[in-house]
Amino acid sequence: QAQLVEDGGGSAQAGGSLRLSCAASGHIFNNYVVAWFRRAPGKEREFVAAIGSDGSTLYADSVKGRFTLFGDDAKNTAYLQMNSLKSEDTAVYYCAARWAHIVVPPTPRASSYDYWGRGIQVTVSS
Repeated sequence: QAQLVEDGGGSAQAGGSLRLSCAASGHIFNNYVVAWFRRAPGKEREFVAAIGSDGSTLYADSVKGRFTLFGDDAKNTAYLQMNSLKSEDTAVYYCAARWAHIVVPPTPRASSYDYWGRGIQVTVSS
């Protein structure tokens, strides 16, 4: 079993920045995809960004150019750098991951991920 722990949430002003982290532990493999999803109040969960172990990334249109997802393999941690925050970025953010024996591409499909963090609140005030 693997575990994911999110950190770095909190509050920010519109136009500001926050950095989320997702630390993995337990039984993990070298090939992975790590993603972030979010659920805003009264809305469905939506895909934010994903990164594969080959460095390929995928972003939702709503965050492209503002958010950057990158990983530190030595620390088994992925980071979501969120800049130019907007009030509509307010949500609970969830880290998700899957591990495999081969390189797999990042995907926005939530059903593709086997492990999920507990979620962390991000609040952006205008």
